[in-house]
Amino acid sequence: MTGVNSFQVSGYGPERAGWTRIFARDSVARRLDWPLLLSASALSLIGSLLVFSATRNRTELNQGDQYSFLVRHLLNTGIGLALMVGTVWLGHRTLRTAVPILYGVSVFLILLVLTPLGSTINGAHSWIKLPGGFSLQPSEFVKVTIILGMAMLLATRVDAGDRQYPDHRTVVQALGLAAVPMLIVMLMPDLGSVMVMVIIVLGVLLASGASNRWVFGLIGAGTVGAIAVWQLGVLDDYQIARFAAFANPSLDPAGVGYNTNQARIAIGSGGLTGAGLFHGSQTTGQFVPEQQTDFVFTVAGEELGFVGAGFIIVLLGVVLWRACRIARETSDLYGTIVAAGIVAWLAFQTFENIGMTLGIMPVTGLPLPFVSYGGSSMFAVWIAVGLLQSIRAQRPMSA
Repeated sequence: MTGVNSFQVSGYGPERAGWTRIFARDSVARRLDWPLLLSASALSLIGSLLVFSATRNRTELNQGDQYSFLVRHLLNTGIGLALMVGTVWLGHRTLRTAVPILYGVSVFLILLVLTPLGSTINGAHSWIKLPGGFSLQPSEFVKVTIILGMAMLLATRVDAGDRQYPDHRTVVQALGLAAVPMLIVMLMPDLGSVMVMVIIVLGVLLASGASNRWVFGLIGAGTVGAIAVWQLGVLDDYQIARFAAFANPSLDPAGVGYNTNQARIAIGSGGLTGAGLFHGSQTTGQFVPEQQTDFVFTVAGEELGFVGAGFIIVLLGVVLWRACRIARETSDLYGTIVAAGIVAWLAFQTFENIGMTLGIMPVTGLPLPFVSYGGSSMFAVWIAVGLLQSIRAQRPMSA
């Protein structure tokens, strides 16, 4: 069988579809990155305990059922795992052919947010209300489609052997693809999601091998754009207030600075080992707003202490380490770009979420990946894990 790829010989190439690709002996299941999968699963399970602690006494949220958020978080995790399995089953190369459809659907959904179907939660008009009390945040899925769309454009001619690096025209096309949903999300306005998308674009360009002039040019354009957004009054009052509180932590501690002040108190009171799960006074006393979503890390800091919070950071670090390794070891540029875009996304969102609870970053409403309560975010990050697993599973055996 000389000259035949060992991956194709094994019978599990990208052209073969079916559950046997995942579960059969010596199949894709044996190619999965288990440290990545186990770390992400552990984060979601730890998150379920933190969400339960943050919501069990909040009757205005749980409607008298202290287990409601716990059950929904576990349900979201289960659906996320199913989406991961489905993504691996389809394969990132199959999804590559479906990028135009996925991109069109994601843009359509974020446009719906700007219609009467959209709803406002915590000041951000970025949600679509669904029957049964559920909500969908389309901007979470846009992060995935931007990564896939830019990777498809930037890698096509390189993987075909026509070029060594993406040319300027291809970079312009990729930037245009990313700019459309980013502008729509900015109109919501959802500044936190836009910040993540900007970092994704930079990470994708760096991984693609495009000229560094594009990266430096985008950084400069982003700086000018941020100043223009501030001066032209594009941001809502609550967003301006958040940045003001970040710049001056002592500003209005009972008002705009309340969240971050209470978050620091909660984390600081945990000490080395914490007050014990379900025994944090700040959490039990309901002093930290949105503690099950944006500020879930404060529950870990108060009740699990430095050790428990540090363990969460280590697990997140393992996820990023394995993703970086997958990006480095894949044999095609498309897989490298997809993995690198996911690394940029998860790394920045993790830093921003933990940073805002510590007061070193402004409050932007970004959830902590795998840990915070929220269906859309949970589904998106598990799809990202599925993409990473597919990239690893579909590489040649010798890689």
